[in-house]
Amino acid sequence: MIHIGKYNQLEVIKEVEFGFYLTDKEQSLEILLPLKYIPKEARVGDFLNVFVYHDSENRPIATTLHPLATVGDFAYMKVVSVASFGAFLEWGIAKDLLVPLREQNLPLEVGRNYIVYLYRDHETGRVVATAKWARYLDNSDLEVQEGDAVDLLIADRTDLGYNAIINDKYLGLVYKNEVFEVITTGDKKRGFVKKIRDDNKIDISLQAQGYEHIEDAKSRILHVLKSNGGKLDLGDKSSPEEVYEKIKLSKKAFKKTIGGLFKDRLIELTDYSIKLTDTGE
Repeated sequence: MIHIGKYNQLEVIKEVEFGFYLTDKEQSLEILLPLKYIPKEARVGDFLNVFVYHDSENRPIATTLHPLATVGDFAYMKVVSVASFGAFLEWGIAKDLLVPLREQNLPLEVGRNYIVYLYRDHETGRVVATAKWARYLDNSDLEVQEGDAVDLLIADRTDLGYNAIINDKYLGLVYKNEVFEVITTGDKKRGFVKKIRDDNKIDISLQAQGYEHIEDAKSRILHVLKSNGGKLDLGDKSSPEEVYEKIKLSKKAFKKTIGGLFKDRLIELTDYSIKLTDTGE
């Protein structure tokens, strides 16, 4: 079966003046791959990995170009034009992607980027996008656990912090008081499940939790110390912003880590500095 809006492994069955015709093993449909997208060494009988979508005349067509997103993806995409019936997004292929007017919370503006979800319209069969993406996230049956590493797409900012799309499935929250770097809507990040609440809401951290994180932080601090002649102008009373700027750790993680290093007699501490001991060196 050929999947519209997805990548398909299809066989070249016919060569014509303007391209190749491709089909799947069931020969359910013949799809044109235009001449300009044909790989130089491709021949009849070869199998090609192509993206299939509908052209402007609503005919299924293939391309070897890579779209910015496929059906089932959440993405951050730029509006390139608007019409009375919707807005068009830059898709990375010959055709722009429609966001129908009914799928916009507010009118989309040319030149701006928006988080969208891609799906196939049940009436036309075409791939379209919606700015009402939250309806496609479902936290009712979670397949992640506390401590798991996850892929994040920063979706929007709230009073509490940042909503993030987790693994293209779930909605999570990164609290603003736990963010020590500049993040914006559309950023893709690696994150960690910090807490799953009774109502299945997910708290996300941008830093790993627990022993593994502390061991990694210890190695990082010791490396920075050795690279700076054994001393670093950061201590227990340094600001969270200064700590993150110099060593890319939260203040909480930094304090916990240097506490462990001090206990192991690897460093000496003052309020605003740490220094390697003879043991640490």
